[in-house]
Amino acid sequence: MSESTMEKELSTVAVIPAFNVEKMIAKVILVAQKYVDKVVVCDDGSVDMTGEIARRVGADVIRHEQNLGYGKAIQSLFHRARELHPNVTVTLDGDGQHDPSDIPFLVKPILEGKADIVIGSRFLEGARPAEIPGYRRAGIKAIARLIRASSNHVIEDAQSGLRAYSRKAIESLRLSETGMGISAEILFSADKQHLRVMEVPVSCRYKSLQTSTHGPVRHGVSVVMSILKLVVEDRPLLFLGGPGVISLVAGLFFGIWMLRLYDLERRIVTNIALASIAFTLIGLFTITTAMTLYAITRLLQKAIETK
Repeated sequence: MSESTMEKELSTVAVIPAFNVEKMIAKVILVAQKYVDKVVVCDDGSVDMTGEIARRVGADVIRHEQNLGYGKAIQSLFHRARELHPNVTVTLDGDGQHDPSDIPFLVKPILEGKADIVIGSRFLEGARPAEIPGYRRAGIKAIARLIRASSNHVIEDAQSGLRAYSRKAIESLRLSETGMGISAEILFSADKQHLRVMEVPVSCRYKSLQTSTHGPVRHGVSVVMSILKLVVEDRPLLFLGGPGVISLVAGLFFGIWMLRLYDLERRIVTNIALASIAFTLIGLFTITTAMTLYAITRLLQKAIETK
């Protein structure tokens, strides 16, 4: 039997983005191998032995020559998953934060046909206690609320990296975020593709782990900015066109005020004139941008539909 034929018959594959995690990567891979048919690691420009250790314990290793970001690592891993064509693809972090023994709980709903994406939630009832710092817990919940407000998904843990994807989901998702915002982008893309998303309770470890290469504030701001960008790109007429119209109306108001004062006093009030010009230009620019984004979005949607 050829190698390509064997790969097509894989049931479950675990994919792991990894950056400078040489102390934990071997244990994560070895435990994950008990529950999956193959482990793929994306060594995202590590300067330690992460990639070499992963290879020596039996993982298929993708190497980025420089650190491109968590999102780019996930994109590379999803590309490899499409080549392997497993029934289920599981993502988990390489720093030991996630417990690979939770993999069967994530895979089960997909194999039973109940979901296309299953998220391992740290906050659902039944989740095993995690030493999540208070500031991190607050940030994760705030991001989850933002995603709930801007999509159809009611998710408690939108930033969890422990997830399972059906073959349909892996084939459908086309991603562009290179940073931590890719976790949110996946949910927005799943919404557009009408993929079924659910959560299951899992465990998580934080104590004595360095779980992010960025500070929590930078991490949070990056994710929020990604979400805002995704929302604006998805509904440009609402989130850009609306404010643009309001700005134009404000410009018209100041313009009429200026003309009225000129008619009464035969003088131009500079501040009012400048306000009229500024609001009008901002409104025109914002509306033009909204219409351009809308046209591009429609073209991309049509291109995806015709594939």
